[in-house]
Amino acid sequence: MPRTFDSPDLAATEAFGRRLGQLLFPGAVVALVGPLGAGKTCLTRAVAQGLGVSNPALVTSPTFVLIQEYPARLPIYHFDAYRLSGPDEFARLGTDEYFAGDGVCLIEWADKVEPTLPAEYLRIAIEVLDEYRRRFRLTARGRRYQELLDELAGCPAPAPSDRQT
Repeated sequence: MPRTFDSPDLAATEAFGRRLGQLLFPGAVVALVGPLGAGKTCLTRAVAQGLGVSNPALVTSPTFVLIQEYPARLPIYHFDAYRLSGPDEFARLGTDEYFAGDGVCLIEWADKVEPTLPAEYLRIAIEVLDEYRRRFRLTARGRRYQELLDELAGCPAPAPSDRQT
């Protein structure tokens, strides 16, 4: 059963991403789907903050390099499938090795490569409501991701003083 989170602004999106990052586990795969400008990279940056990346400003869209790696509590592998021709080209990047590893895989434009994703993962579809507001539809594929969604739903949002800069 998908869960929906409505974000009224960038600060709420960042808080949501940080909470998600704190809950992710070794081998987690997060598939991000949404139109250009929806905030996939912004959400990825916030997830990286939640995972403890030392410099969130370094988390940028890997569109031209296809994958960025960031050291954190768990290694972060940030993929961008936007410029890929399809699932086969994505698979040739060696994604199975990343999926089987101990890091966290964050995949922008995952809908373009969905057939190559593992059987279990978290899908986040981002809908643009207006300039600032977003709707996140989270779908758990597998028991571990359902547990993650249950835990995420039970976590209070960090207070503004908890905001990482």
